Amino acid sequence: MNQDTTIFALSSGPGRAGVAVVRVSGPKAGEVFGVFGATPPEPRRAALRRLAQEDGSILDEALVLWLPGPGTATGEDMAELHLHGSPAIVSTALKMLGRAEGFALAERGAFTRRAFRNGKLDLLQVEGLADVLEAESETQRRLAMRQFLGDASQRYETWRSELVRALALIEAAIDFSEEDDVALRAADDSRAVMQTLITDFTAALAQADRAAQVRRGVRVVLAGPPNAGKSSLLNWLSGREAAIVSPIAGTTRDVVESFLVMAGLPILISDTAGLHRGTTDVIEQEGMKRTLRAVDDADILVWMEAVDAVTMEEPPRRPDFRVLSKVDLAPADSRVTGESGVWPLSVKSGEGLAAFREALEDSIRRRNDLGEDAVVVRERHRKAVETALSHLHHAIAQDGRGLEFIAEDMRKAAAALSGVTGRVDVEDLLGEIFSAFCIGK
Repeated sequence: MNQDTTIFALSSGPGRAGVAVVRVSGPKAGEVFGVFGATPPEPRRAALRRLAQEDGSILDEALVLWLPGPGTATGEDMAELHLHGSPAIVSTALKMLGRAEGFALAERGAFTRRAFRNGKLDLLQVEGLADVLEAESETQRRLAMRQFLGDASQRYETWRSELVRALALIEAAIDFSEEDDVALRAADDSRAVMQTLITDFTAALAQADRAAQVRRGVRVVLAGPPNAGKSSLLNWLSGREAAIVSPIAGTTRDVVESFLVMAGLPILISDTAGLHRGTTDVIEQEGMKRTLRAVDDADILVWMEAVDAVTMEEPPRRPDFRVLSKVDLAPADSRVTGESGVWPLSVKSGEGLAAFREALEDSIRRRNDLGEDAVVVRERHRKAVETALSHLHHAIAQDGRGLEFIAEDMRKAAAALSGVTGRVDVEDLLGEIFSAFCIGK
């Protein structure tokens, strides 16, 4: 949308509400009051105005705000109409603005995109704002707010500044190559900066998987042979009948998922089809294929077997928890304990459930602690840092090839980091990022 167009949208939620906020941004924002036959208020002071329709009848009595740029959220002139939250009032107000010359309904993310264009937010902050709006748990909110408030941007900018400083030292070594002492000292100082950055980038990447789990939630997969009690445990953890429970082996043919919040994080718990050998049932075979894919994608794998199982199956990968279910069927003197590395429990009797849930929550909580302060949050951040790290490793490894080659690798590393915050051209990313926003933000 053209920057000369004045955009408007309902910024509060749709439907009936006490107050509905219509936000306007652009060169004609100050004229919005005239559209409704009202006089503009003083800058940055809320005022009560009667808003009229084209025929002179009163549409609403509302609080209005006039916010001259550039000291606004978008960096442009802005105005806000705080209407009564009647769908009829809001609909009429938006239709009147749509008919006004030079005004257009905002697309998704249009206000935030203008804030980015005008230097009010960098790309990391834009993504942080998107995550703030989508946050479903306290942990997600904290991670997103750190990005939105610029903590992550500051870290990337510090890294970029250090790279620029190291590059300047290399260029100084090139310029003073005839003075051995100066050139050698500058090259050594630059190498020390690069080694520190390599350590920082490696540590940041180590947190990336944890941060991704905080942002999207943790995938917990219940897997094991048929009739191991997976569906019963899913229902107990979810607090509802999410999966069908039956004594007939093979009842679950597909992956059944349930969402909940545990230890401050959204959790996706998956009940899967039982794994066993020798079946000729094509539907059951497809169910087991889907189970194996879910196991591969699991952040936490809970492998379950029952005390009344005829044969034991080996898990496809090392599980995070091994559970022995239906222990109410076993004699008391033969029960295993959690000390053996196996969690005994019975959904029917309740035995061991509280201890297992506490252990699962502790595991999730540890992931939170490692991921909350991460700065490599999205896949594009990971790729940029990996690229910068690769260039630095290459620069360190080619000391004997000449300082010019080292300088070129460092320039490439700095460019990769600059792309994270949007300091270099990232036009191809913008459409995808801003399309995730709601209209009016």
